[in-house]
Amino acid sequence: MVKPAKTLPPELLPWLDLLNDQHDEMLARTIELAEINSGSLNRDGVNRVLEKLLQLTSGLSKDHERIPVNPWSVVNDNGEIIQHPLGDALRIRKRPEAPLQVFLCGHMDTVFPKDSPFQKVVWLDDDTINGPGVTDLKGGILVMLKALEVLEQSPWAGQIGLEILFNPDEEIGSPGSAPLIEEAATRVHLGMIFEPCFPDGNLAGQRKGSGNFTLVSHGKAAHAGREHHLGRNAIRALCDFVAAMDDLNGQQPGITFNPGYIHGGGPTNIVPDRCIHKFNIRLEQPDDEQWCMQKLGEIIDSINQRDGIHLALHGGFTRKPKVLSHANKQLLTLAKNIGHELGIPLDIKPTGGCCDGNNLATAGIPNIDTLGVQGGAIHSDQEYLNVRSLVPRARLSAALLLSLAHASAQGDCFDWLKRKE
Repeated sequence: MVKPAKTLPPELLPWLDLLNDQHDEMLARTIELAEINSGSLNRDGVNRVLEKLLQLTSGLSKDHERIPVNPWSVVNDNGEIIQHPLGDALRIRKRPEAPLQVFLCGHMDTVFPKDSPFQKVVWLDDDTINGPGVTDLKGGILVMLKALEVLEQSPWAGQIGLEILFNPDEEIGSPGSAPLIEEAATRVHLGMIFEPCFPDGNLAGQRKGSGNFTLVSHGKAAHAGREHHLGRNAIRALCDFVAAMDDLNGQQPGITFNPGYIHGGGPTNIVPDRCIHKFNIRLEQPDDEQWCMQKLGEIIDSINQRDGIHLALHGGFTRKPKVLSHANKQLLTLAKNIGHELGIPLDIKPTGGCCDGNNLATAGIPNIDTLGVQGGAIHSDQEYLNVRSLVPRARLSAALLLSLAHASAQGDCFDWLKRKE
């Protein structure tokens, strides 16, 4: 078995020079995409981004598929399950017969809703812009597209089949597009996902899993003065749940419970009969899901023994932890070595955040999920992009694609890279 090269073959380097004059184009398209509001629930805005991507990828492949995804089910402040329609996904495929199949993914949505005051891109200094989604993930989309342009112009392009997914809902956990990722995993060998790298340029390795839950507390309304004794206070019951759940923090390594939102009650002369609580759980090991659900169930069962009180739990674990397989470690090592050859020092760091890389890893596909741009303060109105990172990050991804394609053309066998059956 021939192991992957630790350095870039010299014949690949001239092809990376095709990116040297792409800075202005990448920056202009990043700003253009960032100034289209594409909050996850702004279906029209997300679809406007999709229309732009159809234009930008028109020469890449003839196989473009616009795919409606299922709506997002959420519990509202009245305890009702409602459906939020989502934007469409865009899937692009090319060379499904090639010996090496690569899945590339970037999300079109941001965390900034349609009515957010954060809508425009501004310059902070000569090297930095501030704007919604410039780093997470509009800049990453341009990194992907420019890296693919290099591959397609190279003599080794025929070695790699492409399956590209632009999804509309990553920021809310990919509820509609997760089946598309799972489906792609049956066809590909590895994944490249263009979430932003760490602010220092390093890559994410192991990731925590995540669960999002809503608890609805039901009580009984009554006059707070005249018949207080007949009421059953839903807020008190919910507060007891929150306190007991928060006490679970520290009981198991790597597991955190975060109470994030509470809504309930009304006029203070009425015993409240309903209260809503939304919370998040993060964990490092897939088996820890069972422990979490057992503990939550025990707390809920205990409180539900009270007369007139009923707690109902909704939601679940949407992303399992990304535990690095041998293949994933080898892929990250390859990227790290390539980065070194390009003068981009890289380290691999664990993170508590999660993304579509979790989903792909759960399906057994090794992937690198922070191939996007360098910036920071994501998910806030301070989000910034180091514009000088656009071309180097595109060079990194292009070099990774070229290295894999070149090795395949040479007949090298990646013993750690096996197609999922």
